[in-house]
Amino acid sequence: MTQIYSKIKEIFIESAILALNIERSIFENINFNVEKPHEEKNGEISSNISLLIQKTVKENPIEIAQKISTELLKRDEFIKVEVAKPGFINLWLSTSMWQNHLDETLKLNELIDCNIGKGLKVNVEYVSANPTGPLHVGHCRGAVFGDVISNLLKKTGHVVVKEYYINDAGSQINNLTDSVYIRYQELLGKKFSEYPENFYPGNYLIPVAEHFKIEYADKLLKMSDQDRFSLIKPFTIQYMMGLIKEDLSSLAINQDIFVSEQELVSKGKIEKAIKKLDDAGLIYEGILDPPKGKKPDDWEARPQMLFRSTEYGDDVDRPLQKSNKEWTYFANDIAYHFDKFERGSNHLIDILGADHGGYVKRMTAAVAALTDKKATFSAKLCQMVKLSRNGQQMKMSKRSGEFITLREVVDEVGSDSIRFMMLYRKNEAPLEFDFDKVTEQSKDNPVFYVQYAHARISSVIGKLSENNFDLDLSNYDQCDFSLIANKYEIDLIKKIADWNKVIESAASLQEPHRIAYFLYELSSVFHSLWSQGKIDSNLKFIMPDNKNLTYARIGLLDLTQRTIKSGLDLLGVSAPHEMN
Repeated sequence: MTQIYSKIKEIFIESAILALNIERSIFENINFNVEKPHEEKNGEISSNISLLIQKTVKENPIEIAQKISTELLKRDEFIKVEVAKPGFINLWLSTSMWQNHLDETLKLNELIDCNIGKGLKVNVEYVSANPTGPLHVGHCRGAVFGDVISNLLKKTGHVVVKEYYINDAGSQINNLTDSVYIRYQELLGKKFSEYPENFYPGNYLIPVAEHFKIEYADKLLKMSDQDRFSLIKPFTIQYMMGLIKEDLSSLAINQDIFVSEQELVSKGKIEKAIKKLDDAGLIYEGILDPPKGKKPDDWEARPQMLFRSTEYGDDVDRPLQKSNKEWTYFANDIAYHFDKFERGSNHLIDILGADHGGYVKRMTAAVAALTDKKATFSAKLCQMVKLSRNGQQMKMSKRSGEFITLREVVDEVGSDSIRFMMLYRKNEAPLEFDFDKVTEQSKDNPVFYVQYAHARISSVIGKLSENNFDLDLSNYDQCDFSLIANKYEIDLIKKIADWNKVIESAASLQEPHRIAYFLYELSSVFHSLWSQGKIDSNLKFIMPDNKNLTYARIGLLDLTQRTIKSGLDLLGVSAPHEMN
C-alpha cells in the first residue's frame, strides 16, 4: 500500500481505539478499506472501517463513524471529515499531507511497493500459436497482454514463468509438412493444377523447401513417405519457431520456456495424467447427449472414455478419446497443464482468444482434479483486434497476400505503439487499432501523450544549467516542499499517490489496462500544469530568481517522471528523453 494510504489507515486505527475504547488486536482480523472515492463530493479518501467493526463494537455504524470522526478532526492531517450512510467516513486532507507525501516518496529507491504475490509460483502461457507460419496481427493482443501480466505479477511478489506451448503434434503439422514437400516438388519443376484442401499457401514455406533442395537435390522424391516425413517435419517446425521467436522479439517479447506437445506425447505424459484421473475414480465409459443446436454431421452416439468434469463445476463431462482411440486435444491439454503443476507452478494462467470461452470450465475442472485443488487455473480472453486506416477496416496484406503479419505492423508503427495500444482497452472489449491515430502527435494518441510527458520533463531538467542552477536531484533533504501549494501541483501529487493502488488492483484482477489508463491520466494532469505555466508565469517550473521554489518544483517533476517510467517499464514501452 502506498505511503499516504498506509499512513491514513494507521490514523484510522489510532482514532478508533481512542474513540471506542477498544484494543488494537481487533484489527488483526479486520481489513478495512482506505481508498479514493469514485466521486469527488465524497472526499479525497474514504473508509468503511465503521461498517467492518460494528459486530465487534456492537453499535450502529453511523454512530461508530461519528465517534471516530470526532477524533479525526482533532488531527492536523485533515481539514474536513464527513460521515455518509450507511457508515462511511470521508476525509479531505491538508495540503501538508500531500507535500509530505511528495517529500517521502522522492526518497524511495523503488516506487512500486506491493507484495500481494508473496512468492506464489505462477505460470503464464501466452501466444502458443501453431508453428505453421509467421505470427499474424491476431496474435498481437494476447502476446502483449500475457507479457505485461507476467511483468506485473513479477513486480508484485509472484515467481513467474513466461511460457509458450508448441502445438507440434497435431494434424496441422502433418499438413504443414506436406505443404513443404509440395513446394519442394515445385522447385524441382513439378506443376500443380490445384493444391490439397489443407495446403498452406504462404510464400514463407519456399525458403524451407529451398533448404531441402540445396541439401538433398531430388533425393526426397525417392524416399519412403515415412522417411521423408521424418526428415521434413522437425526441420520445418524448428524453422517456423525461429520465425515466431523473431516476430515476438520484434515486439520485445522473450518467453522463458518453450514446451513441445510432441515431447509430452512421446514421454507418456498423457497416459500419466489420465491414469491419475482414473485412480481418483474420475474416468468412466459413457455416452454423451447430442450437442445443443445443430448436430454435426459426424456426430454419433457411442461409448466414450469420459472425464467426470461436472464434479468440478463443468457443464458436461468431457471425452478424452476419439473413435480411433487417439487422444482428444483436451486430453493432451490436460497432460500439459498437469506438467506445469509438476514443474512447480501453483497458479496456471492461459491467455486465450475470445473464441476459447468454452474451454475455461473444463480446464478449471481438470486442474482442480489433477492437483487435488493444490493449484488453480484461470484464463483471460482477449477479443479481436480490428486494424483501420483512413477510416477503412484493413483486411488483406499486399505483401503476404494472405493475412496481415505482426511484423508488418511492428515495422510500420513500432513496438511501443503496439504494446501500449493493445492494453488501452480492457482485454474483454473489442479493440480498434487505428494506424492514423497511433502515428499522430496529439492527445488523441495515448502512447505519444504519455511519452511526450516524460520527454517534456527531461527538457525542463535539461534547462536548469542554462539558468545557472546546480541542484542535487539524487537527494532532496534540503528541499522545501511546503512551497508546492498551487492546486495544479497538488493535483499532480494526488494522482501520483494513486500509483501503488493501481498496481495492486491491476495485479490482483489481472487487468493491465489499468496501468495504461493511469499513465494517460497522470500525463494529462502534468500537461495541464505545464499549460498553466504558459498562462501564468508564476507557475513556471524554473523560476530564475527563486532557487528554493525551482528546486521544489523540479522535485515534483522528477517524481512524476519516475512514476511514468515505472509504468512504461511494466508495459514494455520506452521512456524517451526527447521526441521528434
